[in-house]
Amino acid sequence: MSQKILCFALCAMLLALCVSASAQQAGKVYRIGFASLGEAKVYRSRVAAFRQGLRELGYVEGKNIVIEERYAAGKEDRQREQAAELVRLKVDVIVVHGEPIPADRAAKEAGRTIPIVMAVSADPVEVGWVASLARPGGNVTGLSDFHTALIGKRLELLKEAVPSASRIGFLWHPTTRPGSLQWQNLQAAAPGLGVTLLSFDVTESGGIDHALAAIRKERPRGLVIQGHPLTSPHVRRIAEFAIENRLPTIFTLEPDVVAGGLMSYGADHHAMYHRAATFVDKILKGANPADLPVEQPTKFEFVINLKTAKQIGLTIPPSVLARADRVIR
Repeated sequence: MSQKILCFALCAMLLALCVSASAQQAGKVYRIGFASLGEAKVYRSRVAAFRQGLRELGYVEGKNIVIEERYAAGKEDRQREQAAELVRLKVDVIVVHGEPIPADRAAKEAGRTIPIVMAVSADPVEVGWVASLARPGGNVTGLSDFHTALIGKRLELLKEAVPSASRIGFLWHPTTRPGSLQWQNLQAAAPGLGVTLLSFDVTESGGIDHALAAIRKERPRGLVIQGHPLTSPHVRRIAEFAIENRLPTIFTLEPDVVAGGLMSYGADHHAMYHRAATFVDKILKGANPADLPVEQPTKFEFVINLKTAKQIGLTIPPSVLARADRVIR
């Protein structure tokens, strides 16, 4: 066999191997897990944004991806069980909203290290989920909405909208590290604003009924609501309660204000979920989560509902109104 023929044969063999490997990769169906402590109805539109992001990257459900969704509906024990179930299903990556610890722990107990993408997280460095934003260093990466640091800004905006408010409540879930950090940040900001803080906790056992009864009894002049899976399903009810009791509120997300809340200040979670698809794509193509920097939004939206302001008899100061990105009239 001549040298040219031998070279041609080798090239043909290498090409065949490459084509075979490519076809095998193209035929692979990736399994993506999604886990949240909250209720499915709360995340429907956000997960739709995530699915749209995947479609734009060339993924088709049932063809090259399967998405396994698990919602714990506020039950922390159920969340741990569902995380273990996703590990047993041998998913290629797990997408989480908030705290990834149950999924991470379940994976490690099973002797596996599954990449985890945070679609939204409060402060992953402070709570120890990643070593740093630039170099996560483990199996967790994704996006942070800066929620922990923004809680003080929400208190400031509420105080500016209601200058006479000297007693302001915080409706929150106290047993998580992000919640504890937010409470600490509020306590640090309150003295400078001339505010006394009142704590109203929503726990799995106490529930929203207990918290709202306590608020009605203590009668704060304003209420900051933590964005958490135990409060999110009750946004409309909280908003209606606040209107009934003429109580100014500030939430995390624009949809909370559309539902009747007075104000919100925070990042666009739908945009973050859409962006999370890019992290999943990179990981499925071989990227190491440890090397994918955690991203933060560059824009935060301040939304005011003037209909709600009128219902509770509040006039929003022009200086506050002028800073709003959106005003619902």
